[in-house]
Amino acid sequence: MAASASKPHATGFPAEGRCGYYVEKKKRFCRMVVAAGRRFCGEHAGAAEEENGRKRILCPLDPKHTVYEDQLAKHLKKCNSREKPKPDFFIQDINAGLKDETETPEQLVPISSLSEEQLESLIKKLRKASEGLNSTLKDQIMSHPALHDALNDPKNGDSATKHLKQQVDGKHRKKNSMFERLQIDIQHLCLNKIPVLSKEKLPVVGIGKHLCGMATDLALRCLVETYAANCEERNEEPLAKRIKNDKTEKEINTLAKEGNEKSVPEKWSPVAGIVIALCCHHRCDWRHYVGKEYFKALGLGAVEFHYFQRMSSWATCGMRNTSLEASNATMMRKDNRNDDSEEHDDVGYRITDDTAGSLPGFLTVEEKKKIGHLCKLLIDQGRIEYLQQKGFRPALQYYTDPLVSLENVLLTALPNHSSSPETTA
Repeated sequence: MAASASKPHATGFPAEGRCGYYVEKKKRFCRMVVAAGRRFCGEHAGAAEEENGRKRILCPLDPKHTVYEDQLAKHLKKCNSREKPKPDFFIQDINAGLKDETETPEQLVPISSLSEEQLESLIKKLRKASEGLNSTLKDQIMSHPALHDALNDPKNGDSATKHLKQQVDGKHRKKNSMFERLQIDIQHLCLNKIPVLSKEKLPVVGIGKHLCGMATDLALRCLVETYAANCEERNEEPLAKRIKNDKTEKEINTLAKEGNEKSVPEKWSPVAGIVIALCCHHRCDWRHYVGKEYFKALGLGAVEFHYFQRMSSWATCGMRNTSLEASNATMMRKDNRNDDSEEHDDVGYRITDDTAGSLPGFLTVEEKKKIGHLCKLLIDQGRIEYLQQKGFRPALQYYTDPLVSLENVLLTALPNHSSSPETTA
């Protein structure tokens, strides 16, 4: 290849200052910039005879790139793939939940391998467990004024408008606002160890836009168990709140004696609220799931959870060829599914045994869709029960139209003592 790299090809010669290595697969020269006086970039320097016999080897930390063998030790110290020191707020698996090997199913067959009787038995369990659940959620579709100009801009097409309707408002930055980005898996995040939170004892509002599957459970445990529980154990209040409480202690006592309880300042909560747009229930995991106790109380366990989370994809996997869809609605929903799959990977993750052709034929497409929604609702109800047990008032509601996103359910939660209007699931 080195020889062919030095000869002219049908595509001509490499651009000035660019690598002279011809990439056969792409039928063009490499476009990497070369060092002064060199013909090849670092990746293809091994192809040059004039490199004085220096050998390039695969990086042991990441075989996707190479390095000179005689510079390996130096490279390992600065390679971007090297293991970096863990920050104080990294605690391995702190939000993962307990791992019980006895609960893990030994061998789970694909849904397509289940007999019709086995699948019917699962569906009966699902319907029985879902009895009494409110499947009609309240519409809470809102729009922030900061997005109105963009939403009404005729230059934005349908896809851009759908994205804007879903996007979290990032236009709220003020001069004195402080933002800090933490690059860490939620599974290992300990909020109590974040300097600004531990120093100021700030109340937290958890906001998540489409936290796929298990990420929702990890986030809930991170907020409710890791942060809130630890703050309450230490009986901590934010600095500003403590100062205010010291100044108004006599006033509070006086108001309480007079029976004017509504005027008494509300109790401080480490977690002031939770707002999470749910999605991708097929990516949930029994170990991380916060609603285990709810499932067990219904006589369900890891096996049923596994199949329910797989069947939940029936609600959004695109099996919607019913007579209920007029031609225009069909096109709109197909476009919407394409947008959704790019954002949440619902369709991209589609499991081969969950497709319409591989499932037993005793269910219609519409029945499968309803079963998928029931699976989602049951999994979400476990999260509702978990938050209730932890002292919150949780609720499920629709936050956008299904034509904008098929994953349009929002989970919200406020602490029980909050003075905000109460909503019900």
